[in-house]
Amino acid sequence: MFNTIFYSPLDQFEVTSLLSFNFPLLGLSNITLTNLGLYSILILLIVVGLHIYGDNDSNLVPNKWSISFESSFASLSSMVKDQIGALSEVYLPFIYSLFFFVLIGNLISNVPYSYAVNASAIATLGLSITIFMGVTILAVSTHKIKFFSFFIPEGTPLPLVPLIVLIEVISYFARAISLGVRLFANLCAGHSLLKILSTFLYKLFSSSLVIAILTLIPFAIFLGLIGLEIAVSFIQSFVLTLLVCSYLKDAIYLH
Repeated sequence: MFNTIFYSPLDQFEVTSLLSFNFPLLGLSNITLTNLGLYSILILLIVVGLHIYGDNDSNLVPNKWSISFESSFASLSSMVKDQIGALSEVYLPFIYSLFFFVLIGNLISNVPYSYAVNASAIATLGLSITIFMGVTILAVSTHKIKFFSFFIPEGTPLPLVPLIVLIEVISYFARAISLGVRLFANLCAGHSLLKILSTFLYKLFSSSLVIAILTLIPFAIFLGLIGLEIAVSFIQSFVLTLLVCSYLKDAIYLH
């Protein structure tokens, strides 16, 4: 008889405290470093470090990292230009930084026993709400009172205006949640599936030799799912930045 403890696959997304600092001189002030904060700092350092390493200013022959970053910059620049148009250069640094922060966070989460920052609802919803607020402020400051015409599509019959405005307002404010939920849900579902399968495969490999050999077949499928999850990391980063570009386009041109 085996005494086995089963842990929930969702435990890997729990935010836990790592270090806590108290400052009695400041009353009740307390600074806590969580796994979410630690990995956020780690992602920032990796993004900055990779770009410093890929800097080609002092190299006659560019290295592979430099070529990769230049290609990524060209692709993102083209995407932002297609979406936003003439004002793309103003918002390109923000889109570029956002893309690599989300991408590196997604890739790090595929490392075993690491923490998935972008699979945390706190991080993704905080990011999406902040972007939504910034886009709204941009739209209001650019168009002033004309901004509210965004909620009344051109050619709407007068009797349908109240209903259309209600639908458009709900749809607009749903952006604040949908942007983060899309990223959170995809990564959370993928990582939970990998956690369940890895636990199951571990128990099969730990049993008899015959079963362990037969487990090589589902293990190959498991490796394929890991490759799919890495692909999802790139796809979700691109989708998020593309949606942010479309939101900026709506804020600038009120389409």
